[in-house]
Amino acid sequence: MRTILVIVLAAFGAFSLYAMWQVGYVGIWQAGMASVGAWQVLLDLVVMSFIALGFIWRDAKRNGRTVWPYAVLTVAAGSFGPLLYLLLQPAGRPGLQASHTGSVAVGR
Repeated sequence: MRTILVIVLAAFGAFSLYAMWQVGYVGIWQAGMASVGAWQVLLDLVVMSFIALGFIWRDAKRNGRTVWPYAVLTVAAGSFGPLLYLLLQPAGRPGLQASHTGSVAVGR
């Protein structure tokens, strides 16, 4: 799982840098607000970011990890926060753990 996270983070990071080089940070947001369809995609990403933050918050609290850097990064840069949270988990941890309610968890 760690190798996949590194590949995804590197590829997405490179593409994001290219996009910012082309249109800038504000330009990315402007494109996301250009039409109703773009708004739908943008809002979908915002909803998923907050869902991911909920899982991260609960997992970090349960395992004594600091959540704020990942929360700020998620709000500012989307999936970079959750990707780094999973990538930087302590050795031997399989990722987000299932809660006692039987929630789906991310494994190794």
